[in-house]
Amino acid sequence: MSATVTFEVPSPQGRRSVTLSYTRVGSGEPLLLLHGIGHHWQAWEPVIDILATERDVIAVDLPGFGASPSLPDGLVHDLPTMNTALGALCEALELDRPHVAGNSLGGLLALELGREKLVRSVTALSPAGFWTQAERRYAFGVLMAMRQSARGLPVPLVERLSRTAAGRTVLTSTIYARPGRRSPEAVVAETLALAGATGFTETLRAGATVQFTDDIPGIPVTVAWGTKDRLLLRRQGVRAKGIIPKARLVRLPGCGHVPMNDDPALVARVILDGSR
Repeated sequence: MSATVTFEVPSPQGRRSVTLSYTRVGSGEPLLLLHGIGHHWQAWEPVIDILATERDVIAVDLPGFGASPSLPDGLVHDLPTMNTALGALCEALELDRPHVAGNSLGGLLALELGREKLVRSVTALSPAGFWTQAERRYAFGVLMAMRQSARGLPVPLVERLSRTAAGRTVLTSTIYARPGRRSPEAVVAETLALAGATGFTETLRAGATVQFTDDIPGIPVTVAWGTKDRLLLRRQGVRAKGIIPKARLVRLPGCGHVPMNDDPALVARVILDGSR
């Protein structure tokens, strides 16, 4: 069940109200979950129940994705603004330096929160920001093609494709190594979420110059990469380890770019181990 929270963040034109949609379940130390570009908090559904046995899990729709509206005028969808917004979210929900896990864009945001010491541990699954320029252009081209496809497909066709494993492969094989495992309902919902993501274009534009270059000393960091990631190639994990030398680098065998659905038990274990 989703809820919403509204809080204020500063902008050059004064304070602005930001509203985010989220779900919260479980008990234990707080764990904030951040999805990738074009997705929604439901990307974490395969692992939430496992995580909730040991953590107070908060999965959020980032601004302009899922059920969360875009940032108001005066705020841009860049990393400094997202850091501020997510820090304000934690204050509004009374989360005292939560653990954070993120995937893709969410992984980059998780690392940024770690760099700013706003969280107590970071688990980044195929995080953005460790690419060469050629790899970034390739990934952005794939993302834009996925977005165009999602916006161009009639809903009845998406629903029809989602009913078969072959159809789910057509719709989601770019991000899942095992797309047949995703439920038809989830595939329809995430295709519509990608098509309707009001923050997609601005977020992608802001990412054109992003490169993560800072070490994150003093807190536990885990970087995990699927061996079948077709969007952000796994060699980028080796680069991440070079930049964050004390990070734990984990291989996710048989997993794609969004590994939570490909191997829920493994991904949940990596997140729990990384957030001790």
